[in-house]
Amino acid sequence: MSKFRIALAQVNTTVGDLRGNADLIKSWASRAATLAADLVAFPEMTVTGYPPEDLVLYPSFVAENKRLLNMLAADVNGIAAVVGFVDEADGKLFNAAALIAGGEVKGVYHKIHLPNYGVFDERRYFMPGDRYPVIELGGTVIGLNVCEDIWRRIGPSEAQCSAGAELIVNISSSPFETEKFATREDLVVTAAKRNRAFVAYVNQIGGQDELVFDGGSMIAGPDGGLIASSPQFEEHMLTVDLDLERVRSLRRLSPADRRAEAPVSACSQERWVVDTPPRQVRPELEAPGVVRTDRLDAIYSALVVGTRDYVFKTGFKKVVVALSGGVDSSLVAVIAVDALGGDNVVGLSMPSRYSSEGSILDARDLADRLGIEIWNIPIELGHRAFEAMLAPCFGDYEPGVAEENVQARIRGNLAMAISNKFGWLVLTTGNKSEMATGYATLYGDMAGGFAVIKDAPKTLVYELANFRNAAGRGSPIPRSVIEKPPSAELRPDQLDEDTLPPYAVLDRVLEMYVEQRQTLRSIIESEQRAVGERADKATVTHVTGLVDRNEYKRRQAPPGVKITGLAFGRDRRLPLASRYRETDGDLDQG
Repeated sequence: MSKFRIALAQVNTTVGDLRGNADLIKSWASRAATLAADLVAFPEMTVTGYPPEDLVLYPSFVAENKRLLNMLAADVNGIAAVVGFVDEADGKLFNAAALIAGGEVKGVYHKIHLPNYGVFDERRYFMPGDRYPVIELGGTVIGLNVCEDIWRRIGPSEAQCSAGAELIVNISSSPFETEKFATREDLVVTAAKRNRAFVAYVNQIGGQDELVFDGGSMIAGPDGGLIASSPQFEEHMLTVDLDLERVRSLRRLSPADRRAEAPVSACSQERWVVDTPPRQVRPELEAPGVVRTDRLDAIYSALVVGTRDYVFKTGFKKVVVALSGGVDSSLVAVIAVDALGGDNVVGLSMPSRYSSEGSILDARDLADRLGIEIWNIPIELGHRAFEAMLAPCFGDYEPGVAEENVQARIRGNLAMAISNKFGWLVLTTGNKSEMATGYATLYGDMAGGFAVIKDAPKTLVYELANFRNAAGRGSPIPRSVIEKPPSAELRPDQLDEDTLPPYAVLDRVLEMYVEQRQTLRSIIESEQRAVGERADKATVTHVTGLVDRNEYKRRQAPPGVKITGLAFGRDRRLPLASRYRETDGDLDQG
């Protein structure tokens, strides 16, 4: 056939909900069949949800996922489907994609390239595949592979196109990171142009623990142009008619890149031949289009989806947010309302003797604008009781950080008591700048179940607050919250900058040290070249030292949405007991 109709179903699966995921696949496959698609492709590990982590080490889990795959093969009618699952053979596990058609599993592809960096540790569980099949589906030759396989410059796609594939179908579960859509787009269009083939890339959406998947499924043409893409952060079926004659004519004029032999020399080729049901009249499709999301819109959507899915997939219905009147807690409350609805968010105001009247009023104003309930529990009674209890131990010692942190711990205790009483999840409000430097209190403001903005630096928090206020859905965050100097308000006249550098400087240093893993020397040199306010050698040394010393705090922090290229938690795993420290190599301060 010269025209091939493909459907890409970017769906929101739930890890471990094998039956629910199977029902989801069946429902969306039926929709694709109604559109008379020749093939519908689902994301990586659709049956199990991604990533299933150590669940795959339980034989019963793997067996049930295979049983449901076979059930799907019998239940999905009138269309061929590619479905991701976990395969087991001879005691080995594989990240796999099955082609189902005509009531049975026609073939299984095992992922060849297993990522083992960042948030990925697939080599812990899976063996690499050793076969690269091509599929003849009603006369169309298709190459099938999984996620990381297409990230290789020369890999299975090239081998499959060398064997005649005109269409590459890649099923993925690629987590969101800022600006990652552009990286994927470049990857897909480059692979299409290099191989003179159509490339269809389907990605899942939804939150899973700290990861958020943004979809953005796409199809590129053999000339390297992006034909169509799905919107990010929502379930969607992208259905497109592909004119295979474009591939054939381009290949006659200009042969595709044929350098696949070396990387796949240990792999064997297979060919699966599958008939397609006869098509009478196909319904008309809307003209395909490319959907792109602006940077701040994408980040904000990731935080909303990550929060929504974590709350609901863990079985909670409502959340509680401590509202201090500051920008961090205000942003978390707005995200929570956008994710869950105002009826499912309760604000908690816990003023102390050091809380400013402005902050108390700002918290109430925010709650009124959001239409959420706010409970007011002043902590003075508890504060005095703690002072009295600790007086015999603290004696005549000068008050300091310990006394300040008592207030944060009282608040953490109150929030967790309310969570315990009503079964609500506590959303913490600390940002990445605070988590990096330890500017947070264990069992205090770090106490809770989910840390919404733990991967958002303070400067990004301000960007997101302004973005949300201008996003056309009201302006919920009072200007006074955004404009006032940030303060923990744990002592008189306290400001964050009493302890930390200005956030613009701090976040720049943290990005270089944490996300880019630059050396102390290179950071100092970069700051010496910086225009405007910059960190001197002592400041850089102080900040990086704070990062190193506070790993133990971050290890005890709740999970939160990953939005940057390197987040604390799954991405960055450092020993707690370590004496290694970066040095500047005796760099002259200049």
